[in-house]
Amino acid sequence: MSLVLALSALVAAEPMLVWNADPVLLSLGPVMIRWYGLLFASGFLIGFFICKSIFVREGKDLADLDRLLITMIVSTLVGARLGHCFFYHPDYYLSAPWKLLEIWKGGLASHGAAIGIAIGLWLYKRKTPGQSYLWILDRMVICVALGGSFIRIGNFFNSEIIGTPANVPWAVVFARFDDVPRHPAQLYESASYFTIFILLATLYRRRGPAIAPGLLSGLFLTLVFTARFLIEFVKRRQADYAMDFPLRVGQMLSIIPVLIGIALIAHALRSRGRGAADGRGAADGTAPRGGASS
Repeated sequence: MSLVLALSALVAAEPMLVWNADPVLLSLGPVMIRWYGLLFASGFLIGFFICKSIFVREGKDLADLDRLLITMIVSTLVGARLGHCFFYHPDYYLSAPWKLLEIWKGGLASHGAAIGIAIGLWLYKRKTPGQSYLWILDRMVICVALGGSFIRIGNFFNSEIIGTPANVPWAVVFARFDDVPRHPAQLYESASYFTIFILLATLYRRRGPAIAPGLLSGLFLTLVFTARFLIEFVKRRQADYAMDFPLRVGQMLSIIPVLIGIALIAHALRSRGRGAADGRGAADGTAPRGGASS
Protein backbone atom coordinates (compact mmCIF):
# COMPACT_ATOMS: atom_id res chain seq x y z
CA MET A 1 0.00 0.00 0.00
CA SER A 2 2.86 2.39 0.82
CA LEU A 3 4.37 1.82 -2.64
CA VAL A 4 1.02 2.44 -4.35
CA LEU A 5 0.61 5.73 -2.50
CA ALA A 6 4.16 6.76 -3.41
CA LEU A 7 3.72 6.04 -7.11
CA SER A 8 0.34 7.77 -7.14
CA ALA A 9 1.91 10.87 -5.67
CA LEU A 10 4.69 10.83 -8.26
CA VAL A 11 2.27 10.41 -11.16
CA ALA A 12 0.11 13.25 -9.85
CA ALA A 13 3.24 15.44 -9.78
CA GLU A 14 2.83 16.48 -6.17
CA PRO A 15 5.30 19.22 -5.15
CA MET A 16 7.06 16.86 -2.77
CA LEU A 17 6.71 13.35 -1.42
CA VAL A 18 8.02 12.72 2.07
CA TRP A 19 9.04 9.07 2.11
CA ASN A 20 9.32 7.47 5.52
CA ALA A 21 8.10 3.92 4.89
CA ASP A 22 9.13 1.21 7.31
CA PRO A 23 11.59 -1.15 5.57
CA VAL A 24 10.08 -4.00 7.62
CA LEU A 25 6.90 -5.40 6.13
CA LEU A 26 6.10 -7.84 8.92
CA SER A 27 7.59 -8.78 12.28
CA LEU A 28 7.01 -12.24 13.70
CA GLY A 29 8.84 -12.25 17.01
CA PRO A 30 12.56 -12.22 16.24
CA VAL A 31 11.88 -12.79 12.54
CA MET A 32 11.49 -9.72 10.36
CA ILE A 33 10.28 -9.81 6.75
CA ARG A 34 11.61 -6.81 4.90
CA TRP A 35 10.30 -5.30 1.71
CA TYR A 36 13.76 -5.62 0.18
CA GLY A 37 14.00 -9.32 0.96
CA LEU A 38 10.48 -9.97 -0.31
CA LEU A 39 11.15 -8.18 -3.60
CA PHE A 40 14.57 -9.85 -3.96
CA ALA A 41 13.03 -13.29 -3.48
CA SER A 42 10.11 -12.45 -5.78
CA GLY A 43 12.55 -11.70 -8.58
CA PHE A 44 14.05 -15.18 -8.29
CA LEU A 45 10.65 -16.84 -7.98
CA ILE A 46 9.12 -15.17 -11.01
CA GLY A 47 12.37 -15.67 -12.90
CA PHE A 48 12.20 -19.39 -12.15
CA PHE A 49 8.77 -19.67 -13.79
CA ILE A 50 9.91 -17.61 -16.77
CA CYS A 51 12.86 -20.00 -17.20
CA LYS A 52 10.54 -22.99 -16.87
CA SER A 53 8.36 -21.70 -19.70
CA ILE A 54 11.47 -21.16 -21.84
CA PHE A 55 12.76 -24.67 -21.15
CA VAL A 56 9.37 -26.16 -22.02
CA ARG A 57 9.15 -24.13 -25.23
CA GLU A 58 12.62 -25.20 -26.38
CA GLY A 59 12.47 -28.79 -25.20
CA LYS A 60 15.17 -28.53 -22.54
CA ASP A 61 15.46 -30.84 -19.56
CA LEU A 62 13.43 -29.41 -16.67
CA ALA A 63 15.65 -31.30 -14.24
CA ASP A 64 18.33 -28.68 -14.90
CA LEU A 65 16.15 -25.88 -13.51
CA ASP A 66 16.85 -26.53 -9.83
CA ARG A 67 20.59 -26.43 -10.40
CA LEU A 68 20.20 -23.30 -12.52
CA LEU A 69 18.20 -21.58 -9.77
CA ILE A 70 20.80 -22.44 -7.13
CA THR A 71 23.55 -21.21 -9.45
CA MET A 72 21.78 -17.90 -9.95
CA ILE A 73 21.10 -17.34 -6.24
CA VAL A 74 24.64 -18.17 -5.10
CA SER A 75 26.42 -16.31 -7.91
CA THR A 76 24.21 -13.24 -7.47
CA LEU A 77 24.73 -13.01 -3.72
CA VAL A 78 28.45 -13.77 -3.76
CA GLY A 79 29.16 -11.47 -6.70
CA ALA A 80 27.01 -8.64 -5.38
CA ARG A 81 28.56 -8.83 -1.92
CA LEU A 82 32.15 -8.90 -3.16
CA GLY A 83 31.36 -6.12 -5.61
CA HIS A 84 30.00 -3.88 -2.86
CA CYS A 85 32.96 -4.55 -0.59
CA PHE A 86 35.78 -4.14 -3.10
CA PHE A 87 34.30 -1.67 -5.61
CA TYR A 88 32.94 0.80 -3.07
CA HIS A 89 34.70 0.22 0.29
CA PRO A 90 37.97 -1.64 -0.42
CA ASP A 91 40.02 -0.09 2.40
CA TYR A 92 37.45 -0.95 5.05
CA TYR A 93 36.98 -4.58 4.03
CA LEU A 94 40.65 -5.24 3.32
CA SER A 95 41.42 -4.08 6.84
CA ALA A 96 38.64 -6.27 8.31
CA PRO A 97 38.07 -9.13 5.83
CA TRP A 98 35.84 -11.10 8.22
CA LYS A 99 33.20 -8.41 7.75
CA LEU A 100 32.75 -9.67 4.18
CA LEU A 101 30.46 -12.30 5.70
CA GLU A 102 28.20 -9.79 7.45
CA ILE A 103 25.76 -9.74 4.56
CA TRP A 104 22.80 -9.27 6.91
CA LYS A 105 24.06 -5.72 7.53
CA GLY A 106 23.43 -4.88 3.89
CA GLY A 107 25.76 -4.08 1.04
CA LEU A 108 25.21 -5.56 -2.44
CA ALA A 109 26.38 -4.14 -5.77
CA SER A 110 24.77 -4.80 -9.14
CA HIS A 111 28.05 -4.72 -11.08
CA GLY A 112 29.42 -7.42 -8.80
CA ALA A 113 26.21 -9.39 -9.28
CA ALA A 114 26.65 -9.18 -13.06
CA ILE A 115 30.18 -10.55 -12.83
CA GLY A 116 29.08 -13.27 -10.41
CA ILE A 117 26.22 -14.34 -12.69
CA ALA A 118 28.51 -14.42 -15.75
CA ILE A 119 30.95 -16.71 -13.92
CA GLY A 120 28.22 -18.84 -12.36
CA LEU A 121 26.48 -19.46 -15.67
CA TRP A 122 29.79 -20.38 -17.29
CA LEU A 123 30.30 -23.03 -14.58
CA TYR A 124 26.69 -24.18 -15.02
CA LYS A 125 27.16 -24.49 -18.78
CA ARG A 126 30.25 -26.68 -18.38
CA LYS A 127 28.11 -29.36 -16.71
CA THR A 128 25.06 -28.95 -18.95
CA PRO A 129 25.20 -30.49 -22.44
CA GLY A 130 23.00 -28.89 -25.07
CA GLN A 131 23.08 -25.38 -23.61
CA SER A 132 25.80 -23.10 -24.94
CA TYR A 133 27.03 -20.13 -22.94
CA LEU A 134 25.30 -17.58 -25.17
CA TRP A 135 22.11 -19.65 -25.17
CA ILE A 136 21.80 -19.60 -21.39
CA LEU A 137 22.92 -15.97 -21.10
CA ASP A 138 20.33 -14.84 -23.63
CA ARG A 139 17.54 -16.51 -21.66
CA MET A 140 18.71 -15.50 -18.19
CA VAL A 141 19.09 -11.79 -18.91
CA ILE A 142 15.31 -11.61 -19.33
CA CYS A 143 14.91 -12.71 -15.71
CA VAL A 144 17.80 -10.59 -14.47
CA ALA A 145 16.29 -7.40 -15.91
CA LEU A 146 13.03 -8.07 -14.06
CA GLY A 147 14.86 -8.95 -10.85
CA GLY A 148 16.89 -5.75 -11.07
CA SER A 149 13.69 -3.74 -11.32
CA PHE A 150 12.30 -5.42 -8.19
CA ILE A 151 15.52 -4.90 -6.24
CA ARG A 152 15.57 -1.17 -6.95
CA ILE A 153 12.06 -0.89 -5.52
CA GLY A 154 13.44 -2.67 -2.47
CA ASN A 155 16.19 -0.03 -2.29
CA PHE A 156 13.46 2.62 -2.39
CA PHE A 157 11.76 1.05 0.63
CA ASN A 158 15.12 1.02 2.42
CA SER A 159 15.69 4.70 1.57
CA GLU A 160 19.11 3.78 0.17
CA ILE A 161 20.96 4.53 -3.08
CA ILE A 162 19.26 7.91 -2.98
CA GLY A 163 19.54 10.65 -5.57
CA THR A 164 21.12 14.07 -5.53
CA PRO A 165 19.17 17.15 -4.34
CA ALA A 166 16.50 18.07 -6.87
CA ASN A 167 14.04 20.85 -7.59
CA VAL A 168 11.53 18.89 -9.65
CA PRO A 169 7.84 18.19 -8.94
CA TRP A 170 8.49 14.48 -8.35
CA ALA A 171 11.38 14.99 -5.90
CA VAL A 172 11.27 12.82 -2.80
CA VAL A 173 12.33 13.65 0.73
CA PHE A 174 13.84 10.50 2.24
CA ALA A 175 12.98 11.30 5.84
CA ARG A 176 15.13 8.46 7.17
CA PHE A 177 18.18 10.12 5.60
CA ASP A 178 17.59 13.89 5.68
CA ASP A 179 15.00 16.57 4.84
CA VAL A 180 16.32 17.45 1.37
CA PRO A 181 14.16 16.82 -1.73
CA ARG A 182 16.05 14.40 -3.96
CA HIS A 183 15.79 12.51 -7.23
CA PRO A 184 14.14 9.10 -6.63
CA ALA A 185 17.04 7.46 -8.46
CA GLN A 186 15.93 3.98 -7.37
CA LEU A 187 12.62 4.42 -9.21
CA TYR A 188 14.39 5.74 -12.31
CA GLU A 189 16.47 2.57 -12.40
CA SER A 190 13.53 0.31 -11.60
CA ALA A 191 11.46 1.79 -14.45
CA SER A 192 14.42 1.53 -16.85
CA TYR A 193 15.09 -2.12 -16.02
CA PHE A 194 11.40 -3.04 -16.24
CA THR A 195 11.20 -1.42 -19.68
CA ILE A 196 14.27 -3.41 -20.76
CA PHE A 197 12.64 -6.58 -19.39
CA ILE A 198 9.54 -5.92 -21.52
CA LEU A 199 11.72 -5.38 -24.61
CA LEU A 200 13.75 -8.56 -24.09
CA ALA A 201 10.70 -10.67 -23.24
CA THR A 202 8.86 -9.37 -26.31
CA LEU A 203 11.78 -10.12 -28.62
CA TYR A 204 12.09 -13.62 -27.21
CA ARG A 205 8.35 -14.24 -27.41
CA ARG A 206 8.30 -13.27 -31.10
CA ARG A 207 11.52 -14.95 -32.19
CA GLY A 208 12.01 -17.73 -29.68
CA PRO A 209 14.76 -20.23 -30.56
CA ALA A 210 15.36 -18.44 -33.86
CA ILE A 211 16.79 -15.33 -32.19
CA ALA A 212 20.45 -14.73 -33.03
CA PRO A 213 22.81 -15.96 -30.28
CA GLY A 214 24.12 -13.06 -28.21
CA LEU A 215 21.47 -10.54 -29.27
CA LEU A 216 19.48 -10.52 -26.03
CA SER A 217 22.63 -10.54 -23.90
CA GLY A 218 24.08 -7.69 -25.95
CA LEU A 219 20.92 -5.62 -25.69
CA PHE A 220 20.75 -6.26 -21.95
CA LEU A 221 24.33 -5.17 -21.28
CA THR A 222 24.14 -2.15 -23.57
CA LEU A 223 20.78 -0.85 -22.37
CA VAL A 224 21.04 -1.67 -18.66
CA PHE A 225 24.50 -0.21 -18.19
CA THR A 226 23.83 2.80 -20.42
CA ALA A 227 20.82 3.52 -18.22
CA ARG A 228 22.96 3.00 -15.14
CA PHE A 229 25.66 5.33 -16.51
CA LEU A 230 23.15 8.13 -17.13
CA ILE A 231 21.20 7.73 -13.88
CA GLU A 232 24.45 7.87 -11.90
CA PHE A 233 24.54 11.59 -12.70
CA VAL A 234 21.59 12.10 -10.34
CA LYS A 235 22.68 9.59 -7.68
CA ARG A 236 24.54 10.42 -4.51
CA ARG A 237 28.16 9.27 -4.66
CA GLN A 238 28.75 6.10 -2.66
CA ALA A 239 32.50 5.47 -2.72
CA ASP A 240 34.45 7.76 -0.39
CA TYR A 241 37.72 7.26 -2.28
CA ALA A 242 36.15 8.48 -5.55
CA MET A 243 34.51 11.71 -4.37
CA ASP A 244 36.82 13.82 -6.54
CA PHE A 245 36.81 11.55 -9.59
CA PRO A 246 35.26 13.01 -12.76
CA LEU A 247 33.04 9.93 -13.04
CA ARG A 248 31.28 8.00 -10.32
CA VAL A 249 32.38 4.45 -9.59
CA GLY A 250 29.12 3.08 -11.01
CA GLN A 251 29.80 4.90 -14.27
CA MET A 252 33.35 3.66 -14.59
CA LEU A 253 32.20 0.10 -13.94
CA SER A 254 29.47 0.44 -16.60
CA ILE A 255 31.75 1.27 -19.53
CA ILE A 256 33.15 -2.22 -20.13
CA PRO A 257 29.71 -3.96 -19.98
CA VAL A 258 28.38 -1.49 -22.56
CA LEU A 259 31.31 -2.23 -24.89
CA ILE A 260 30.83 -5.98 -24.44
CA GLY A 261 27.13 -5.53 -25.16
CA ILE A 262 27.82 -3.68 -28.39
CA ALA A 263 30.26 -6.41 -29.45
CA LEU A 264 27.64 -9.10 -28.73
CA ILE A 265 25.01 -7.26 -30.77
CA ALA A 266 27.46 -6.98 -33.68
CA HIS A 267 28.28 -10.70 -33.34
CA ALA A 268 24.58 -11.57 -33.33
CA LEU A 269 23.87 -9.51 -36.44
CA ARG A 270 26.81 -11.07 -38.28
CA SER A 271 25.81 -14.60 -37.30
CA ARG A 272 22.14 -14.21 -38.15
CA GLY A 273 22.58 -15.20 -41.77
CA ARG A 274 25.05 -17.92 -40.85
CA GLY A 275 22.62 -19.25 -38.24
CA ALA A 276 19.88 -19.54 -40.84
CA ALA A 277 22.21 -21.52 -43.08
CA ASP A 278 23.32 -23.82 -40.27
CA GLY A 279 19.75 -24.56 -39.20
CA ARG A 280 18.05 -24.57 -35.82
CA GLY A 281 21.16 -25.75 -33.96
CA ALA A 282 22.92 -22.42 -34.53
CA ALA A 283 19.79 -20.49 -33.65
CA ASP A 284 19.08 -22.11 -30.30
CA GLY A 285 22.70 -22.27 -29.18
CA THR A 286 23.10 -26.03 -29.39
CA ALA A 287 25.62 -27.71 -31.63
CA PRO A 288 24.57 -29.04 -35.05
CA ARG A 289 24.49 -32.83 -35.19
CA GLY A 290 28.03 -34.17 -35.11
CA GLY A 291 29.50 -30.89 -33.84
CA ALA A 292 30.50 -29.48 -30.47
CA SER A 293 28.71 -26.96 -28.31
CA SER A 294 30.06 -23.46 -28.72
